[in-house]
Amino acid sequence: MAENNKAPHILNTSANLLGICFLVLTSLKVFNLSGTTFIDECTAVATLLFMISSILSFLAIRSQTDKSEKYENVADYIFLSGLSCLFITIMMVTFNFIK
Repeated sequence: MAENNKAPHILNTSANLLGICFLVLTSLKVFNLSGTTFIDECTAVATLLFMISSILSFLAIRSQTDKSEKYENVADYIFLSGLSCLFITIMMVTFNFIK
């Protein structure tokens, strides 16, 4: 069984980014911007991806079986997908593509 090197880092970072996504979603609701932009949809997708990544990395840390490495690899790819989603959202906001 391989040693889990990435799972604690994925769990920590995805949990932090999950909190940031919730902060963005809450801010959009407070300022009544959630219905006028695509930011909330993109952020919601990123939130879901970071939540799944957090759960899988937690399972990778806690698992004592051969599934641990599989959980870690899937969590890694889902985490990268969440980062990509946030990157696209930020680029669209930066270049005023989202109105």
